[in-house]
Amino acid sequence: MINGIESLIYAVNDLKLCTRYFVDFGLPLLEESDQHAHFRLDEGSNVILRQLGDANLPTSSIVGTGVHEVIWGVDTESNLQRLIQELEVDRPIRRDADGTVHLHTDDGAAIGLKVFQKQPVVSAPSPLNSPGNINRINQHRKWISRARPKTIQHVVFQTPDVDKSWAFYRDRLHFRVSDIQKGFGIFGRAPAAHDHHNIYFLNARLPFKGPDVWGMDGEYRFDHANFGVDDLDEVMVGTNHMQRQGWPESHWGLGRHRIASSLFVYLPCPTGGQAEYGADSDHLDDQWIPRVWNPMFAFFSFITHMAPFMIEEAPWEYSYVQGDQADRLSFTGQPLALDGTVNQRPPLKI
Repeated sequence: MINGIESLIYAVNDLKLCTRYFVDFGLPLLEESDQHAHFRLDEGSNVILRQLGDANLPTSSIVGTGVHEVIWGVDTESNLQRLIQELEVDRPIRRDADGTVHLHTDDGAAIGLKVFQKQPVVSAPSPLNSPGNINRINQHRKWISRARPKTIQHVVFQTPDVDKSWAFYRDRLHFRVSDIQKGFGIFGRAPAAHDHHNIYFLNARLPFKGPDVWGMDGEYRFDHANFGVDDLDEVMVGTNHMQRQGWPESHWGLGRHRIASSLFVYLPCPTGGQAEYGADSDHLDDQWIPRVWNPMFAFFSFITHMAPFMIEEAPWEYSYVQGDQADRLSFTGQPLALDGTVNQRPPLKI
């Protein structure tokens, strides 16, 4: 079964600039050449940068710069072979000498599969004090000067057809739906992972325009990748360090998503899209019951830089999905027919 992201393969316009960005961001640089840069995180996952147009990059329906291929980790060789047998029935598959299998999803995105044994990650955030709940006495919080992400938690793509993009992951890669943000997108979790989500398909036809922050044009584009750090302090120390190095500031600032409980700071990234520091996200197992959310209520419980459209508080609206209905819900919250179309019956009430 798929257990998370083994590698993110970026296509970039300026390799040296993007390498310097991720060094400042805190990713451990493993090797660098005129053709690529390779970062490896504590869990063993990888970030690889290549120049846009590099012959080693796969063809992809992804437009512009950013992540052009996601290599998904598979927990065992036997499970990898089982997935290959299921997938090669209706699509070409290319195998590398190192065992990585490359293919394209139904929407034309490039992905790979590779046996991936995640390495144990050590995390030691400072104990929290609160009124009546003292966990730290005669001890101050840790002082850190830089962020050092340890994991790749998820990747996000803007897609013109959320349901088509999600259906391949659900039906062919056996991902589970975590939550649905009505009209915005679908959060999916890899079957052997416990992150709230490992992929999110965001509606590229949302009415947000412009080059920055949800600037959408209906094309299939990379949106952002989330890199996991210990706690709030590391999120903000990393953010401050990036500011000191002269990189553009976050548009939203610090916030916490309500839909996954996670702390976030999104930083504009020269690779295209954004790089996110993330911490304190919900973790799930197969007992989890997905929910359908009012999109803005789901987006944040707090945020330091509210845009004008965020000033009015969103209605507190969400509902739990009943039974196996999650497998047949579209990102609109309406149930899908088996052929992928929306059934003509009333949508799920929230």
